[in-house]
Amino acid sequence: MSVPSWKPGARRKIIAFSPEILNAVELLALDSGCSVQALADEAFLDLLRKHGRPTSLKEALRESARRLPANDDAPPERHGT
Repeated sequence: MSVPSWKPGARRKIIAFSPEILNAVELLALDSGCSVQALADEAFLDLLRKHGRPTSLKEALRESARRLPANDDAPPERHGT
């Protein structure tokens, strides 16, 4: 098993898996030639996208700007004309 390369600012979290799932993930990592960490990163990115959550600061800022009515492309309503 390879030593993970931590990115600057990376945080660690302990997650428990059933022995069957962990074994299947480790076999997939060996068969695909990547690390369990890379598979976990891919799985969590897919999960976030599935639920419509931003995966980066840039995406989060873009989404927050879209929620403001001033950023809509709709023409302003005219009153009394």
